[in-house]
Amino acid sequence: MKWFLSLLTFYICLSGSLKAQVENTSYINRSNERVLQLSIVVPLSVKEVWKYFSTDSLLSEWIAPVAHIELKNGGYIITNYDKSKALSDISSIKLGILSYLENELLVLKVELNNNFSRKVQEEDQNLQEIIQFIPLAPGKTKIVSSMIGWGEGDDWEKTYDFFLKGNEWTYNEFLKIIK
Repeated sequence: MKWFLSLLTFYICLSGSLKAQVENTSYINRSNERVLQLSIVVPLSVKEVWKYFSTDSLLSEWIAPVAHIELKNGGYIITNYDKSKALSDISSIKLGILSYLENELLVLKVELNNNFSRKVQEEDQNLQEIIQFIPLAPGKTKIVSSMIGWGEGDDWEKTYDFFLKGNEWTYNEFLKIIK
């Protein structure tokens, strides 16, 4: 009976009948640093997924209603969740692009705005999001988002919790639009 259940589970996974979901695989690395890590598997090729991360019109479908990317090393992604605001508004969120490898990797520098404590803003030097695009099979890609560079203390705990909830929400929005 056990082998039958294993076979059934394997078949369901292969057939794609299980609903895609955001998986939290966060951990503490060897240097005792936190890694906030979320991943999803999507029924799209790596090239199709890359377009959702590198094109203004597709970014605005899932990441924020107002979005622009300047895709280059040293470029940026800037977003605003309020449709009535311009990208130049103080409430916009800007992520510097530290580096990228097309269809493989996107490394972003998280710039903490005034929604975060002054202490965290002043201490932040290394907060980054590393997004990997891993082909699993034709038409199937795993996206892994890893945030590193966290500080310590209550304000950093609040910042970590904010990004955990926010990134889970964002990747769930992505799952909604690709169906």
